[in-house]
Amino acid sequence: MRITFCGAAREVTGSLHLLEVEGRRIALDCGLFQGRRRVGDQKNRTFPFDPRTLHAVVLSHAHIDHIGRLPLLVKGGFSGTIHATPATRDLCAIMLADAAHIQEEDARYLSKKLKRNGEPPVPPLYDAKDVANTMPLFSSTALRRSFEVAPNLKAEYHEAGHMLGSAGVKLTWTPSGRAPVTLVFSGDIGRRGIPILHDPAPLPECDYLICESTYGGRRTQTNTDLKDSLLRIIRDTFGRGGKVIIPAFSVGRTQTLVYFIHQLVNKGKLRDVRVFVDSPLAVDATEIFKMHPDLYDVDAAAFNRETGDLLGVGCCTYVRSVEESKAIDQRSEPCVVISASGMCENGRILHHLKHTVAHSKNTVLIVGFQGEGTLGRRLVEKKPRVRIFGEEYPLNAAVEVLNGFSAHADCDELRAATRPLARRCKTAFLVHGEMDQMNAMAATMRAEGFARVEMPEAGRTVELA
Repeated sequence: MRITFCGAAREVTGSLHLLEVEGRRIALDCGLFQGRRRVGDQKNRTFPFDPRTLHAVVLSHAHIDHIGRLPLLVKGGFSGTIHATPATRDLCAIMLADAAHIQEEDARYLSKKLKRNGEPPVPPLYDAKDVANTMPLFSSTALRRSFEVAPNLKAEYHEAGHMLGSAGVKLTWTPSGRAPVTLVFSGDIGRRGIPILHDPAPLPECDYLICESTYGGRRTQTNTDLKDSLLRIIRDTFGRGGKVIIPAFSVGRTQTLVYFIHQLVNKGKLRDVRVFVDSPLAVDATEIFKMHPDLYDVDAAAFNRETGDLLGVGCCTYVRSVEESKAIDQRSEPCVVISASGMCENGRILHHLKHTVAHSKNTVLIVGFQGEGTLGRRLVEKKPRVRIFGEEYPLNAAVEVLNGFSAHADCDELRAATRPLARRCKTAFLVHGEMDQMNAMAATMRAEGFARVEMPEAGRTVELA
């Protein structure tokens, strides 16, 4: 039994870990690398293994940096089983279709530029046909139910509390004549008390742990502080006659924001507020949220019963068409615009930023992690000028950052989650984090009694048993 770290190794995107057991190969996640386009494209186009040799994929959740290369895997010849929770499978259907559309549009745009220089076109990573070939390979299993991944290898999902359908997974290898060996892959661990979702379940005891470390050295705000801060930012911006532009991931972050704003409206703290959710993907994701009320926590379920609509159709306008999206930028009245992508690398958010960043009356509200090299990171760093669609604009709009909206556990929550495993765990591998966060978390875990904590670089293979 051995593991090779192929992605999200000493970085946050591209989650992919190759597990090999008795000649069978299993991928834990198969995510897209995000960040600087040229570097990301090079990483995304190839795998460090032949997809045809892969037996199965076990997914943790449906964020694109964990699922975004599945169609490329299938395009390369993979024909095994893709394991996921039911909600993750439902979300993958819309997330991957959207990703294929973006891939095709980006390739078309880039190929036009190359053609002018006499260079050959660039094909998309994958297209809608590849997504259509991917979805029949899914097999859904609910939380806390055992399923077979390969001979002598069983798995069981547990609640991760990170997004709808998210899960960590415990894999148990039972070789003939030997004691079982257990490996836990945390996926992305959510925060306790995160809106809408159940809290993360305790990590199962294990021999080996692969754990995310996104905020391994950082504390984040409480939900109460966040709601108050959101209210203040909207009121202050509206007082200046401006717009609040919020780049947000279409799945999870957008629904949390809508839920908070709906609560503020319901309590009379916000009046006459217009909110536009400008993302066809977010509209589809919201419908999937409504399909899985069993995954709501107690408070969300009660609010849903009280209002008849958890996700705010009464106070929000959900926008699908390009014409409706363009009309938002022509509005002179104050409003809140929630749009994708969350790191401002593509999608409709770029058009809204183009029309607002130069004006001091507006606010750009950042509500999640922004990868190195992204436009979102440059906004967080408050660069005096930012480039959008190849043109530079002065950044005169206010920039506010509310990291507490992140669905990642902070350093205290990660410490509490991992501490009970210290006694038994032989080696903990930290992934899905930048080096400063991993170093901080490693130091904490060692102080808690973990015998061995490692931060594997990409391509490293470790023999487990």
